Amino acid sequence: MSRKEDFIKQINEGYLSKGESIILGGAMLDGEGLADTYIKIPLKTINRHGLIAGATGTGKTKTIQVLSEQLSSFGIPVLMMDIKGDFSGIAKEGEEKSFIMERHTKINIPYKISSFPVELMSLSEQSGVRLRSTVSEFGPVLFSRILGLNDVQAGVVSVIFKYCDDNKMPLLDLKDIKKVINYITEEGKAEIEENYGKISTSTTGTILRKIIELEQQGADLFFGEMSFDINDLMRFDENGKGYVNIIRLTDIQDKPKLFSTFMLSLLAEIYQQMPEKGDSDQPELVIFIDEAHLIFKEASKTLLEQIETIVKLIRSKGIGVYFITQNPMDVPSGVLAQLGLKIQHALRAFTANDRQAIKQTADNYPTSDFYKTDELLTSLGIGEALVTALNEKGIPTPLAATMMRAPESRMDVLTESEIQEINAKSKLVKKYSELIDRESAYEMLNKKIAVVEQEVAKQEEEKAAEKEDKQSETTGTVTKSVIKVLTSASFIRGAFGVLSKLLRK
Repeated sequence: MSRKEDFIKQINEGYLSKGESIILGGAMLDGEGLADTYIKIPLKTINRHGLIAGATGTGKTKTIQVLSEQLSSFGIPVLMMDIKGDFSGIAKEGEEKSFIMERHTKINIPYKISSFPVELMSLSEQSGVRLRSTVSEFGPVLFSRILGLNDVQAGVVSVIFKYCDDNKMPLLDLKDIKKVINYITEEGKAEIEENYGKISTSTTGTILRKIIELEQQGADLFFGEMSFDINDLMRFDENGKGYVNIIRLTDIQDKPKLFSTFMLSLLAEIYQQMPEKGDSDQPELVIFIDEAHLIFKEASKTLLEQIETIVKLIRSKGIGVYFITQNPMDVPSGVLAQLGLKIQHALRAFTANDRQAIKQTADNYPTSDFYKTDELLTSLGIGEALVTALNEKGIPTPLAATMMRAPESRMDVLTESEIQEINAKSKLVKKYSELIDRESAYEMLNKKIAVVEQEVAKQEEEKAAEKEDKQSETTGTVTKSVIKVLTSASFIRGAFGVLSKLLRK
């Protein structure tokens, strides 16, 4: 058997799938795309998570687009966090261009153009479905981890949440929790100390500063009502295609804390609400997190541990999470170890550090008799990638250099008028457009303080009136005594006696 025949046999056996599968493309050997050597990813293993990495301009965006299209076609909804604004074109049909047809001919995969149902979402003031969450929904542990608090400070946050629960005061937005912090430090200090123990003003001051820092990154737009219902991510169109939910994040690239806050809260919410699925035939939802280094760059140790824990556990709920970044070393090893599918586009070696990173990357992939992985990583062309996945038995597949199939939808962004058209037809835009500001901790504490102030003012008035009454009473007593003296018989007799003597003289 020739080397080529041996390679084809290994690929076809390694990527054999009995159930439904996504076809990423065709295998390559010595830079040549081979027909009928399909790189298949079983739907059954999609919830084992994945990594899509590679230098700028190597084809990561188109790979995510292909994956999203295939998932949507199988009726699997997608959530895509779009930092650069590249993915919206999936809502419109692509074009049958010559270079696309040539690529598909080489790997013998039919090409057709298609569009997919899209929902455009936003964390900020961009148009689309507004995504919000309340502070209460975060809970004290997650909220503390988002802020990067130490154990003592996190304990105070837990007291704040407990106080609000005990007094039935909802924590909806950041102004609520800021008001509670101010209250327990000033007007309500005695009440808190009596029921929950002493709290240092320096500790509450630190927490308040951390909240203000988060607020300055735009979190005040995110925290509030109405809260987004994750069930609205699990929608299908009239043809049974899963919706591709695109969160437009182009205006928060310089706000990593807000990005990581949202991502972690979303994963936690999905994990808490979704029922256990175990090993099902296909996932319930697949999440793509673009520019994943923004999450890990400023995350504290406890936040990283939280992300790692959720990634480990969330797959049992039928959720697949895929991280997209330039360098796979951007992803912490604890998270990287949880990723079953790895799609590695080309890396560039301009410095000694780059070359070292490439060697480390190569070590993360299965060894191959057909490739020198570290050399291949720098020679892959646009739209080519190294792929390794898990087969239906959970066993890693052979490493395969892959000529990726082209997207069926538009490989460009939507125009502003096309965005407005999608939003105008969206039921979710209408549902979440209203900003609700019901009575919560902020208003309730203001009322409580106002009542106390009125009571204090009333007590002051009563004291003043009482003092005035006492003064009046004293004055009246003196006056009565004088009159009594003046009108007494002895006084009159004495007065007339003196007068008689004077007259006799």
